[in-house]
Amino acid sequence: MNRRAFLGLAAGAAALAAMEKTMQIIDTHIHLFDPNRPQGVPWPTKDDGILYQPTLPDRYRKVTQGFGISGAIAIECSPWVEDNDWLLETAARDTIIVGVVGNLEPGTADFHTRLDQLSRNPLFRGIRYGNLWGRDLNAQVAKPEFISGLKTLADAGLSLDTANPDPALVGAVVRITDRVPNLRVVIDHLPQLDPPPDPRSLDALRSNLRELGAKPQVYVKISEVLRRVDGRVPTDLGFYRARLDEIWQTFGENRLMFGSDWPNSDRWGTYPEVFRIAHDYVASKGASVEEKFFSKNSIAAYKWRGHGATSSG
Repeated sequence: MNRRAFLGLAAGAAALAAMEKTMQIIDTHIHLFDPNRPQGVPWPTKDDGILYQPTLPDRYRKVTQGFGISGAIAIECSPWVEDNDWLLETAARDTIIVGVVGNLEPGTADFHTRLDQLSRNPLFRGIRYGNLWGRDLNAQVAKPEFISGLKTLADAGLSLDTANPDPALVGAVVRITDRVPNLRVVIDHLPQLDPPPDPRSLDALRSNLRELGAKPQVYVKISEVLRRVDGRVPTDLGFYRARLDEIWQTFGENRLMFGSDWPNSDRWGTYPEVFRIAHDYVASKGASVEEKFFSKNSIAAYKWRGHGATSSG
């Protein structure tokens, strides 16, 4: 890290110390896994020199020390159904994990039964489905049994996280929210979506995003902001501001949330670098907006209650 970057982080730490005294900070997107389990893990793979190591709440606490993180939402990173239980058990052992987004496939024969079982745990806040594990949200929207599963999810007061957006997924979210209007949907990693070069496709994407921006049940994570360009990863906010401005103008201060994507974010930069970009961008918008971005909007999106809550089901 060069001297300029170090001084920037030091200044950010001072600002964060002040934030910590006045509000909680929720990281809405982290992953937990343990390659040392007897059964191993489906992701990351053994040849991944960056990620293949135990990644548990105690390590997250160490990585985020000094940043005032009050809690985090753990997002599934396994297609194995039994790992919903592992993730919930891991979350139960550390109060820094305030919610869990698990993995189930709407439309499968046992979806309703499994969802009912998992939703009895108040830490369970929804499921993730999108461009992950060979799945295709766009292809599933036309299936009545898939929509039925999403209606059950919505009626249970749980949310749907999407995964790794592209134009087709954004279009699918429009159709889902038309058919299941009481379902809260959380779009992750939107800053990473590269606009299509074709003008007609770009217009369609922007039109769909504007439509989602008008739907109060759709939330967006400012996650995976950093990107590699010509072999390097810029860490100055100016490089990312235009794209963040476009997302902010579309969805507004009541619908955007901070997500680090840790430890996957280690591929692009350190946790301080990831956090500082988001913090510096939002800091200029005022204390009340910061509080929404770092805390209140996550409660609205996930209805998380943290540890000690009792199930209402």
